[in-house]
Formats: sequence, C-alpha cells, structure tokens
Amino acid sequence: MSLTIAFDLDGTLIDSVGHIHHGVSRALEEMHLPPVSRDDTQGFVGRGLPILLEQVLDHIGAPQSHHPDLSRRTLAHYVGTPSDPASVYPGAREALTALRAQGIRLTLCTNKPIEATRAALRDTGLDGFFDIVIGGDSLPTRKPDPEMLFAALDGAATALYVGDSETDAETAQRGKVPFLLYTEGYRKTPVEALPHTARFSDFADLPELVRRHR
Repeated sequence: MSLTIAFDLDGTLIDSVGHIHHGVSRALEEMHLPPVSRDDTQGFVGRGLPILLEQVLDHIGAPQSHHPDLSRRTLAHYVGTPSDPASVYPGAREALTALRAQGIRLTLCTNKPIEATRAALRDTGLDGFFDIVIGGDSLPTRKPDPEMLFAALDGAATALYVGDSETDAETAQRGKVPFLLYTEGYRKTPVEALPHTARFSDFADLPELVRRHR
C-alpha cells in the first residue's frame, strides 16, 4: 500500500531559528524598535510568521500597527539571506533519501510563508524531495487547523505526519493522522505530554520507524 509522509520544516528538518532571528532583528533595527533575543524568537516559532511577529511586538511593548511593516521587512531579510545548508538536522537528508528509495511520497506542511519556504528548501538543497509544498499562506487557515495537512497529504489513503512541536501534535490529532514526533526541535512541552504515535531523536532511526508504522 502506497504511503505519503508530510513533514513540518522548522524544528523538524532544519534548525532555522538563527535565520529567523536574523530577519526579525534586522527588521526591528531598521524600524528603531527594541531587539529580541534568539531564545525569545525560538519561543515564538511554530504558529507562522504573522503570529510570531504579533508576539515579538507584544514582547517589546510596541503597537501592533507596526505589524505590516515588520512583516514585510522580516520576510525580505529572510528570503534575501540564504539559508545555511548546515541548518539541516543531522541525518535528515539521508533519511529523506532512504524514504524516497522505498517509493514513499514525501510532502511538506509548514506554517512558514511559501516564499520563505521555497527559498529555504532551495538554499538547503531539500527542494527535490517533496512532491507537494504547502506553506503558511497557501490556504486561508494555518496549523493547527488540519486543512493544511490534508492538502499536503492530497487524499492519501495511508499517511504519516512528522513534526516537532505542540502545533504539529495538535494538527495531527485534529486531522486523525498518525504522528511521529522529532524530539530535538522547538517544542516546549515534555514529550510525554504530547500525543504521538512514536518518537525519534535521530533521523537514522526514521526509515525503520516508518516501516514499523506503515
């Protein structure tokens, strides 16, 4: 039976916090607004750029009227600065290669804006792995609404979702899709508190984990 696996991106396949923080920091600097720390930025990742920037503005005590300008500037810096290929988590590229070799269809479901998503995939060399790429502005809704996941799975009869966060766990649960949790990403909640079918900390273990849960 054919299988489709949808992957999250930030905190699942790439460690993108440094890149996101760079874009936010440059934008805040240009707007003469107070900075945020890298740790603060990491805490805001997961629900998409609009919510991340809402949280940034609340955190620094700035009005939300700055949001459109901050969003435009942050995205421009993110897309204009290449993602580091080294930001791909160890073993992720090899795991994707192994899964594709098994005839598994791979897709992407991320709350990152589609322009930034495609730039990150291109820069890191991951763009050739995914048959479908759904970004945070591809649909009217974002994760944890499961419509993005359904779009990425494209009607697959057999499916898995791989992610790292509370948002991913909730998305899978709401969509009734088995969820594999990557434990080394950006979650804030203890592993045991997140609903998941199975978990892994090393991408070398993912192909076998998938085989057992097909």
